[in-house]
Amino acid sequence: MSFPLLTATAVLPAIGAIATAAVPAAKRTAAKWLALLFSLATLVLAIVVLVRFDPDGDRYQLTESHAWIADFGVRYELGVDGIAVALIALTALLIPFIVLAGWHDADPLETGSKRWRPTQGFFALILAVEAMVILSFEATDVFLFYIFFEAMLIPLYFLIGGFGDRAHEHGEETAATQRSYAAVKFLLYNLAGGLIMLAAVIGLYVVAGNFSLTEIAEARADGSLDMATSTERWLFLGFFLAFAVKAPLWPLHTWLPNAMQESTAPVAVLITAVVDKVGTFAMLRFCLGLFPEASKWATPAILVLAVISIIYGALLAVGQRDIKRLIAYASISHFGFIIMGIFAMTSQGQSGATLYMVNHGISTAVLMLIAGFLISRRGSRLIADYGGVQKVAPVLAGTFLIGGLATLSLPGLAPFVSEFLVLVGTFTRYPVIGIIATFGIVLAALYTLVLYQRTMTGPVKPEVSAMPDLRVREIAVVAPLVVLLVFLGVYPKPVTDVVNPAVEHTMSDVQKKDPQPEVEAAK
Repeated sequence: MSFPLLTATAVLPAIGAIATAAVPAAKRTAAKWLALLFSLATLVLAIVVLVRFDPDGDRYQLTESHAWIADFGVRYELGVDGIAVALIALTALLIPFIVLAGWHDADPLETGSKRWRPTQGFFALILAVEAMVILSFEATDVFLFYIFFEAMLIPLYFLIGGFGDRAHEHGEETAATQRSYAAVKFLLYNLAGGLIMLAAVIGLYVVAGNFSLTEIAEARADGSLDMATSTERWLFLGFFLAFAVKAPLWPLHTWLPNAMQESTAPVAVLITAVVDKVGTFAMLRFCLGLFPEASKWATPAILVLAVISIIYGALLAVGQRDIKRLIAYASISHFGFIIMGIFAMTSQGQSGATLYMVNHGISTAVLMLIAGFLISRRGSRLIADYGGVQKVAPVLAGTFLIGGLATLSLPGLAPFVSEFLVLVGTFTRYPVIGIIATFGIVLAALYTLVLYQRTMTGPVKPEVSAMPDLRVREIAVVAPLVVLLVFLGVYPKPVTDVVNPAVEHTMSDVQKKDPQPEVEAAK
């Protein structure tokens, strides 16, 4: 029996979560180092998965399959394609930086105060989320996927509600109320989508007789499974709605700004750079893979919603007074690009969407973590409370600018390549949608540059005159991510080589081919 590499990659952070939580309360520093150690070990296993994956091999590799609930056709079934491998690598890469960035976020609120926060719990919950996200990317049994898709809500609920941002202009009591509101809103939105998906999962079992993604695909290919058109559409909608909440897609997005505003910066990165990718990944794996005809039927409506997300998110980002809410609305706009690329039904669009998931995770991590370092120094999230920071903390301001330029997809930085592919892939099949979406780029430049101008340039405000620059730990968090932004901006081939064969399989599932150019290239 071969070593269960995929299981180990998910189980290791779960063990780390248990071990970290078990550290005595007085040993907070030991808990931090233990969490960091387990996150780095998980990264090593993720790299092994990446190395052992053959882009030219079978669609699903490193597979594991064991009987679980045999009476209901549920199996413990894992396998990864190129898209899953890329997102597992992204997740495992970001978690150590999230742990380092949040090193002091769960320390006691006041020295000598009875008000305390369980440091061990904070880092244990982060590792628990990592384990569930990785299993969600690996699961090829629909029921197994659903369990971890929903289970990750529990640790996230406590991370949002129990470990919120300390920077609040209305005091701790009001902050606690708003954290609770954000956590409950997050939970209710995602649970509602999950309950609808559960009904669709049960419906799928009634129709197909099992939950195996590969078996259902084979049955559809050989004609032994023939879903009625109306049945397929209803099942598709049940799955898609849950994924659209998680993604998030307009108008199901409203939980995200509250959750990111009230969370610590590392938890905000965990939500939008890691967890939300499960929604867009699932659209590719389950919506298009299980319900190809319904996906094509719903494409026009989904593209309209995606382009609304792009413009709406960008417009609201322009008008924000709160730094974190601005980044949250910018992310809503970016997820609109990802979903638009997925449902453009072109290889360029879907390759760009997958690359966008990776690049957005890195760029958002840089921008949000630097914003968190900035907010922790000043004690305020309001843009108006800053000014002239680049004169007193030039390294902080410089890295903040790089994160902002990546957010607006500046050529030479990683998000540009993915956004360009999404727009090209969309324009070749849906030119009007592609043209409208380009306005999101203009708005991105506006909200990013205005944010930088108001916080970093101009006269130095007295409140920031003594602000320290980035410390060694903070530079260790940001510098590798900045290097990745530049590297993938000029050389995205390592990622595209992994994901492109998986995209070809997805295009085959929906029986779509790229539109032929109207004018042939000159020979």
